[in-house]
Amino acid sequence: MSAGYRLPSWVGPHLFGLLLSGFMSLLVSSVATMRAVGFTSDVVTLCLKAWLSSWPVAFLALLVVAPTVRKIVAVLVEAPGAPHATTPSS
Repeated sequence: MSAGYRLPSWVGPHLFGLLLSGFMSLLVSSVATMRAVGFTSDVVTLCLKAWLSSWPVAFLALLVVAPTVRKIVAVLVEAPGAPHATTPSS
């Protein structure tokens, strides 16, 4: 892809969230729909309808929850370049 056709870097996190929420909501809503109705002749249509209504909710939830999750991960994972934690020897 030519550099002239690429989006600016500030779009990256938002595009990542949009795509991640799209794929995850498609997967989850499809599994839930198939479990609810089984493999019927219109299961694809039902899955797509469920997905289209759940994707905006998933994207907004991701935007709201992501900062909190980043903070939790930062507490649980050592920073790059930080000295490794040592385990006490007995």
